[in-house]
Amino acid sequence: MNVFWSDWSAIDTWIVITAALAAMACALPGTFLLLRRESLMGDALSHATLPGMVLAFLVLNAATQAGWLTPAGMTAWRHPALFVGAAISGVLCGLLAELLQRWGRMEPSAALGVVFTSLFALGLLLIRTWADQAHIDPGCVLYGNLEMVIADPFGQSGIPRAVVINGAMLAVNATLLLLFYKEIKLCTFDRDLARSLGIPADRVHLMLLAMTGATVVAAFESVGSILVIAMLVAPPATALLLSDRLGGVLIGALIVAVVTAFGGHLAALALPVMLHRWAGAAEASSVSTAGMMAVVAGGLFLTTWFLSPRYGLLRQRLDQARLRRRILSEDILGVLYRLEELRPAAVPGADNASLAATLSVAPWRLWRALSRLTQRGWIVAGGQGVILTPEGRKAARDLVRSHRLWESYLAKHFVIPDRRLHTLAEAAEHFVGPKIQEALAEELEQPVRDPHGATIPPSTAS
Repeated sequence: MNVFWSDWSAIDTWIVITAALAAMACALPGTFLLLRRESLMGDALSHATLPGMVLAFLVLNAATQAGWLTPAGMTAWRHPALFVGAAISGVLCGLLAELLQRWGRMEPSAALGVVFTSLFALGLLLIRTWADQAHIDPGCVLYGNLEMVIADPFGQSGIPRAVVINGAMLAVNATLLLLFYKEIKLCTFDRDLARSLGIPADRVHLMLLAMTGATVVAAFESVGSILVIAMLVAPPATALLLSDRLGGVLIGALIVAVVTAFGGHLAALALPVMLHRWAGAAEASSVSTAGMMAVVAGGLFLTTWFLSPRYGLLRQRLDQARLRRRILSEDILGVLYRLEELRPAAVPGADNASLAATLSVAPWRLWRALSRLTQRGWIVAGGQGVILTPEGRKAARDLVRSHRLWESYLAKHFVIPDRRLHTLAEAAEHFVGPKIQEALAEELEQPVRDPHGATIPPSTAS
């Protein structure tokens, strides 16, 4: 790592700044597209604008070759021309998708997918056809040209033009979100309510699409189409796994975008060296920073998806395992309580083998559940088998009460065969708390027996 820091230069700093500004500019509208379930729209815009920008570039190139524009004039008009070409192409994409929906009876996502892939293919065809005459590099179109941003300064300032353009786009997006935050938020989560309050939801949607299209154009030349797509989706999706609040998601998306920019460039510098050292492979001459940023963005999302403290896959698996252990423990209490009801004069208790057979559970799972109940002081295990303690009997009585009240409720309000009542109540008994118990009992006028004639235990609160 020290080797990389010692080789770090001003060029690397400008590369990271450019990439971070472009990623943050994309992350802001991308967050709302993701929340509106319209991420495909950002993908479509980033693809559909390609033929318009290529045609605009070809027109500028032809004008320069004809002597109508000087090289300096071409540089000055390049970004306005690319923006106009992208806007025309984006509008064409929307119109064609609308026509396909109406005339072709296609669903919106399918129509949009057909149109933007066709337009993107047209753009690539134009590049391949005119690359030699116009000096268009397909690699730059796909992966951008981050490594050369320092070669195109803005005036005499020495600041790369891409930094100014992407920084301005980030400022515009942030300003629009601050000015219309409530309107965009309301239209995102409840468009009908927004309309009823007099908010022009369609105009807000068009503004969001215009922000996305302008951001795509601003970032396209420096970071390429692939990274634009990744930055529209990956940072917001990662942040959404870490926060439920819109403000937190927006801030998280910006942080992820910055980390992605820095991590992607560092990976682009480190990967050739690591491959050379570890695998003995020939050292690569170059690795695309934009491509590595997309890889890092995907890696951050996968890591967050796995380790997120609230929605991560690991947390879900742990919660599911914990729920299974709780349900099994409560099932054991229910079995022991019913055994006491069946043989009140006999010595209560059950051995492990009979419990495992009754509950159809593996012996090791039963052992873990019994250990948990013993630690809580709800059962004791001795020569007479597993026996409920007073505290365990209280918990078991609550569980059986929930079961039989729910059976009674189902039998009263639904036409369900008696043999199905027990199965349905067994699934719900673990989630019926004291408040629901009392509500069921009041609705059923305090029943004392369930549909099978079994006594409904009184509430432990009484």
